[in-house]
Amino acid sequence: MSIFAVEYVYGPEVEAARNEHRPKHREWLAELAESETLLASGPYADGAGALLIFRGADEAAIQELVAQDPMTIGGGVTGLKISGWNPIIGKLSKYVG
Repeated sequence: MSIFAVEYVYGPEVEAARNEHRPKHREWLAELAESETLLASGPYADGAGALLIFRGADEAAIQELVAQDPMTIGGGVTGLKISGWNPIIGKLSKYVG
């Protein structure tokens, strides 16, 4: 398994969609966290987006996973970036290798 950092971008034009889909989005994330597919997530302090850290086989698997997010489906995300990530120090480093 590899680690991926996923950045969501939230534009002001989708605030209503974010508010509507946030409860289901968080339920979905909680299920993924329980299985350790999601290692961490949370919004940026300025409200412009969020960072999600996933474990997955490859980038395609993460793209498929993110496509299932109620926030993505509901139009609450205006931009998305997926990057492979190698945590070297800290608690998340145990998932590498």
